[in-house]
Amino acid sequence: MEFATNVDERTDKSMNYSKAGIILNTQKYRECTNFYKNMLGLKILHEIDRPGEQLTCFELGNCYLMVETGGNSYPGVKPIEQCPTKFRFNVSNIDAACKDLKNKGVNLEVHRHEWGMTAEFADPDGNRCALRSDRGFGI
Repeated sequence: MEFATNVDERTDKSMNYSKAGIILNTQKYRECTNFYKNMLGLKILHEIDRPGEQLTCFELGNCYLMVETGGNSYPGVKPIEQCPTKFRFNVSNIDAACKDLKNKGVNLEVHRHEWGMTAEFADPDGNRCALRSDRGFGI
């Protein structure tokens, strides 16, 4: 099935997606929500904190990232076998973004490639994240 970014672009109108999102189950829920809010600067769309249900929903471009409880933490960066997904954040000035994260205490592993640069890191649960330079994206 093709996923169009605009409902009018789709020829099959049987599913009218209004928004797409990712749910991230975490063990260190509060630390992870603080990380995505304070370290990465994601805007909170809404929060729910009631018996049996705790979640924070962040704006993630045209999508959302919903952080919930019920996951597993890992010391350091989770191996791909345990965490096959990586959150990648494309930025226009990766050097400035790296400096900002380092100043906030985030450990980064920087890689320079022919097509640009990435900076790998993990959230407090060990979920894989990375910055990526806009330059060269989609080539």
